[in-house]
Amino acid sequence: MQTQRPDRIRKILADLVAFDTISDRSNLPLIAYIENYLASLGVTGQRIVDESGQKASLWVAIGPEDKAGLVLSGHTDVVPVAGQEWTHNPFELVERDGRYYGRGTTDMKGFVAVCLAMVPEMLEARLETPINLAISYDEEIGCVGVRRMLGEVSRKPVKPLGCFVGEPTQMQVIIGHKGKHGVRATFRGLARHSSIAPDGVNAIEYAADLITEIRRRAVLLAQEAEQNSLYDVPHSTLLTSIVHGGAALNIVPDHCTVEFECRGIGISESRQVTDAIVAWAKAEIEPAMRKRHPECGIDFEEILDYPALDTPAENPIVTLAKQLAGRNDHAKVAFGTEASLFVDMAGVPSVVVGPGGIAQAHTPDEFIEISQLESCGNFVARLIAYCAKATA
Repeated sequence: MQTQRPDRIRKILADLVAFDTISDRSNLPLIAYIENYLASLGVTGQRIVDESGQKASLWVAIGPEDKAGLVLSGHTDVVPVAGQEWTHNPFELVERDGRYYGRGTTDMKGFVAVCLAMVPEMLEARLETPINLAISYDEEIGCVGVRRMLGEVSRKPVKPLGCFVGEPTQMQVIIGHKGKHGVRATFRGLARHSSIAPDGVNAIEYAADLITEIRRRAVLLAQEAEQNSLYDVPHSTLLTSIVHGGAALNIVPDHCTVEFECRGIGISESRQVTDAIVAWAKAEIEPAMRKRHPECGIDFEEILDYPALDTPAENPIVTLAKQLAGRNDHAKVAFGTEASLFVDMAGVPSVVVGPGGIAQAHTPDEFIEISQLESCGNFVARLIAYCAKATA
């Protein structure tokens, strides 16, 4: 069966890539595909649908359901391709020079394909400790789908022993990642003809004050970089990412929206940083706007929020992950994952370890090295062998 593994991985990955699961679209056709594949092997999963009925996660248990298991977690959504220059159809798998190209190959349908391709081996092994597949949606827009799924998991009679989230790490074991808090600020100004600009309230110019303050604080955070940090970016980061405003050159802009984020090293640092910026803007910018006109001001809303991950290096899940990966190193990364929510919402110790590199994620002509998928297959094979023994 092992000799058939590469072909199964390629076939399933090609099928998964063909589904356009950009986050603003339904993932139900892809979920149905996975359900049909599992059903052909005699496996049934639990579908967990969102409020709209257009998105679903899938929780699958292979092995004894009355025992605590180990989780392999991945998401089905991908980022948009609009505006990117691809040399081929992004939703068609292309093999070239030892790589598979296509949207989601690295982030993270490659990992999901490996897990699904290994199900026959899981069944053949007659597991003593179950393996759970956690397949979610809308990770790319704030780890949305996994939250509802973890609500279901936390109500089950037994809690998983640990979780491996297969985001791209080149199969290195990641024990920590930054948290993230995103905020949208909407500035309400007063429109006037630009010839009488002093009579108006320029929403863009006041938004610029906020952007300048965000930049100033970002520089201060960079100066606090930890020496010998395990993080690839050794300090919390802060930036403005999206700005929209104005209607015409000859109109004083009465609206401007600014979106900004903090990725914080501490468990809740990201929210603390953005909360401080909001408080500063309400104390320094908004009174000046209202002095010009009482109906002007700023509205703030949260865009997304997830905590940081900080799994102790001595935790058994870290030791096991290193054994399965065949390496003894670990690190921390700047990008976020669903791993922190497994810890925060369900109390399941988690690490991040998966095929491919984060530098390929979200890019045009996204690709994954075939050798990385093979390494991931070996990781899952070792997990199967481990779970075939009485470990719990």
